[in-house]
Amino acid sequence: MSPGEETTEPSCSRGHALTARSVTVSYDGTDVVHDAALELRSGQVTALVGPNGSGKSSLLRTLARLQRARTATLTLGDSTAAATDGLALTAREFSRRVALLTQGRPTPSGLTVRDVVEFGRFPHRGRWGRTDPDGAGAVRRALALTDLEALAERGAEHLSGGQLQRVWLAGCLAQDTGVLLLDEPTTYLDLRYQVELLDLIRDLADDHGIAVGVVLHDLDQAAAVADRIALLHAGRVIADGPPEDVLTAERLTAAYGIRIDVDTDPLTGRLRTRAIGRHHARTERLSTTS
Repeated sequence: MSPGEETTEPSCSRGHALTARSVTVSYDGTDVVHDAALELRSGQVTALVGPNGSGKSSLLRTLARLQRARTATLTLGDSTAAATDGLALTAREFSRRVALLTQGRPTPSGLTVRDVVEFGRFPHRGRWGRTDPDGAGAVRRALALTDLEALAERGAEHLSGGQLQRVWLAGCLAQDTGVLLLDEPTTYLDLRYQVELLDLIRDLADDHGIAVGVVLHDLDQAAAVADRIALLHAGRVIADGPPEDVLTAERLTAAYGIRIDVDTDPLTGRLRTRAIGRHHARTERLSTTS
């Protein structure tokens, strides 16, 4: 790197462990997460998987302090408290350490891509929003990491869904936290950007010690990117561990209510899953009887 050249790497060089214990979340008097536990470790990617309605997003939002839990204890670094009472951190202090990319964010109107990404710097600004000496560099790094530099001055309302998803991710990266929570981040992205996003998640954990928690529907993506996988079913964490221990045919079939086969891809050596529907089963029967 030449003198004066700016790195495109995140400035955050060390993550924080984030742990949740005894998490129970209720909606309208009905428990949707039951006594769940989850640990996000510095320098590791933890993927939350499971069928729709299994409690993945509710658990992730509880970790981000956006979902009020009926019972829960959160530990972030050396700060511990019951989630119902709040960690011993203000909302601004917490946001300097934990960032969340949620689903279904609205389309900003009248703002450029750069403007939207700059919102990620809010927790780092002074009382009147004027003092943030690291802000410009953090925004430039976030735009570069998400391949948005060429779109920085474009109006956000003119972007595709996939481009806008990358803008929101860039805002989280500009927040420059030690914990990054992502709720179905590959939604709306084409195959190229799905792969690049998963690579970026892996880089953030490996190279910068970020603790990453990510909700994914694609089991093969989870197996490829995660150090640990938490499998949820009916609001409970029914398995938590390395992908090869959690993503078994028996567990997945029971959780999803459909036959799921698991094998190893001979080219990559990674786990590979396949859901077997009625037509797949029919083809198998025909092939065995021919």
